[in-house]
Amino acid sequence: MKMITHMAKGLVFAMLVGSPLLAVQNVRASNENIIEGEYEGSSGAGLVLMVSLRRSR
Repeated sequence: MKMITHMAKGLVFAMLVGSPLLAVQNVRASNENIIEGEYEGSSGAGLVLMVSLRRSR
């Protein structure tokens, strides 16, 4: 009975370790753009604000 319990625990562990490997094989990588639209670079105002607030303490 103890051997069956150990085998069951080993099987569950193998499934937990092996499932991400199986999931990676199913993912199809491509060079499509997921984010659409124009990207505008930040002006850096947040950094300036953070530094000025930190200095005012």
